Amino acid sequence: MATTSSLASPGLASGLDINAIVEKLMAVERRPLQTLATRESATKERISAYGQIKSALAALQTAAASVSSVAPFRSTLAQVSDPAVFTASTGDGAVAGRYDIEVSALARAQKLASSGFAAATDVVGTGTLTFEFGTTSGTTFTPDASLAARTVTIAAGQDSLSGVRDAVNAAKIGVTATIVDDGSATGKRLVFTSDASGAARSMRIGVADDDAANGDAAGLSRLAWDPAGTPGAGKNLEQKAVAQDAAFSVDGIAITSSSNTVGSAIAGVTLNLAGETDGTPATLVIGRNGQAAAVAMQTFVKAYNDAATLLDALTRYDATARKASTLTGDSTARSVQTQLRGLLSAAAQLVPGKSLADAGITSQRDGRLAFDPAKLDALLASDPSSVESMFAALGKASDARVSVSGLGSATAAGTYSVDVTTLARSASVEGGAAAALAYTAGVDDALTATVDGKSVGVTLAASYASAATLAADVASKLNGALAQAGSAARVRVGSSGGVLKFESTTVGAVSTLTLSGTAVAALVGASPVSTSGSDVAGTIGGVAAYGIGNLLTAPAGSPAAGLRLLIDGATTGPRGNVEVTLGAGARLGTLLTDLLESDGLLDARTDGLERSLSDLAKQKSAIDRRLEQVEAAYRRQFNALDATIATLNTTSSYLEQQLANLPKIGPSS
Repeated sequence: MATTSSLASPGLASGLDINAIVEKLMAVERRPLQTLATRESATKERISAYGQIKSALAALQTAAASVSSVAPFRSTLAQVSDPAVFTASTGDGAVAGRYDIEVSALARAQKLASSGFAAATDVVGTGTLTFEFGTTSGTTFTPDASLAARTVTIAAGQDSLSGVRDAVNAAKIGVTATIVDDGSATGKRLVFTSDASGAARSMRIGVADDDAANGDAAGLSRLAWDPAGTPGAGKNLEQKAVAQDAAFSVDGIAITSSSNTVGSAIAGVTLNLAGETDGTPATLVIGRNGQAAAVAMQTFVKAYNDAATLLDALTRYDATARKASTLTGDSTARSVQTQLRGLLSAAAQLVPGKSLADAGITSQRDGRLAFDPAKLDALLASDPSSVESMFAALGKASDARVSVSGLGSATAAGTYSVDVTTLARSASVEGGAAAALAYTAGVDDALTATVDGKSVGVTLAASYASAATLAADVASKLNGALAQAGSAARVRVGSSGGVLKFESTTVGAVSTLTLSGTAVAALVGASPVSTSGSDVAGTIGGVAAYGIGNLLTAPAGSPAAGLRLLIDGATTGPRGNVEVTLGAGARLGTLLTDLLESDGLLDARTDGLERSLSDLAKQKSAIDRRLEQVEAAYRRQFNALDATIATLNTTSSYLEQQLANLPKIGPSS
């Protein structure tokens, strides 16, 4: 009984507090776990610290990108004397100056209105509407070969006034259809408006009427519009607004534009024409926008200081309190600090005779930066190119027909020679004989063109006045068919001496063009010359580059890696040099990219800490398993001791009883 009792309640038989004894012994055994927990906590703090560093450096990377571009240093502002005449905005290439602008006419889109109907549900007719775009002079309409003809089928169920409106709008052909009600009994009129303004977007609307009487004043033909026709004979709409170009002058130079938004008149400036002048010019003043540069620089300085402050807080040692920070003594964090400071020190010498201090950037004793916007503004006013060289990534080509499209993050500063071995070109088919001007229906009037992989077929007219007219009509029909087929491919058709040349508008190896059909021989002769599309090819810095279209790019692994050049002109061979300079913003951006990439220094350090954390967890698990075994052993030992003491206590009690029962021995009475 005593043994059973001691097992059920440890120490009950012996009077020993076995649970307390075991707990104290196990507290000693658990001391290695406390050490591991301390190391685990410190490792988690380091991982968190590196997360903060990466976040701060990512913000600095974004800020550095803004000053590694020339955009904020070349930013300009437009001031307009009369916004009722025009407004203006500036972009790349805008030059400070003053301009006098007069507006004599605004661009307008053509509007054509039908005769009146009593209700939107009134039947108009069925058939096909063909919209052509071009220029109208008097009664002569000349289609624009670059503007595709588009067709809209009006089927049964769509033949009402509202049905025609909806069908035209759903076709998305560059024309908007609306119904306008003038309030009279037959006041509902269908209005077609070209989506684009300008004289070249005048419309001609042909009708293939299901009533077989095309162009008359009945059925769908009521929507026909041909400037050469007459009412009831092809000219059945009323012109409410004439397609018109904007007419204006800049400093006395006459300019026309199909749109009231003009981006080509003044380099880097977009004009939005709003009204006509009354003989007095409105003025446009383009000035430097120093605020854009100051904001970009202030953002950069703040991001740098935030990163520097964080790194200092995480790595410093407080000698007074004798307390280390989370990353005190951490070589990786110290390396990041050293690289950031060293890069700015080197950047200060980028422009001979100038320093970062001249641009308003100075280093403080604590490693942070101070910024004086007044100094930056002064240097931008006196020598803007030096500011760009100090901070931005710049590429300048000596050949006027080679332009730098962009730099890669790995592009190194230096001078790179450019040599072009193959020019980019489009696929083309050029006739071997003059094109015929007459075609017979069903015999030689069918043409199929496969442009950049998309095949479309068209039917030629019976006759043409000239090869130029034929070229314009074929181009219009092919491009219209391509557009309606949902293809972005387009074709140019030109004529020279009566010979036609078909050419894809796409440049490069992806450009393809083939012609087939009964009209081919009459159009390009029996022996046309076909040319495949090709990409530009050549070298940059003596290293073979790869081309896509007319863009030549230096390959990865080369000093110029990522340098992208747009090659224009028809000259192969040496094409001059490209000089690449990297300012402080660009260099810092490269450094930060290296630090923050997936296999960079910071991720490598974080991965190492994560592995340490995993190892600590494994050690803890192993110790926990061993402690379970140790505690079980302790309990077995003390339970055995408890049982032994219980047995001894029982024996002691028995002996005491036996001794008490022995006869007493004393003197005889």
